[in-house]
Amino acid sequence: MTNKKPQKKPLNKALQLSGAGLQMGGTIYLGFLLGQWLDKKFQLEFLTETITLFAIFLSMYSLIKQANKINE
Repeated sequence: MTNKKPQKKPLNKALQLSGAGLQMGGTIYLGFLLGQWLDKKFQLEFLTETITLFAIFLSMYSLIKQANKINE
């Protein structure tokens, strides 16, 4: 006998992916705010861009991982 996983409904997949997109936007925005705060605190000029870029890579990794999990 083969064990088949129950197929997720397309609407459910779309909702999960849209939630992942919102999470991605939130991660990037929080990274931007953290970078701005650190720039002001330490009187630097490069942390906003650096941390925002790191947040983009982190959120892309998370989005790809979630998309792969949803499509299994």
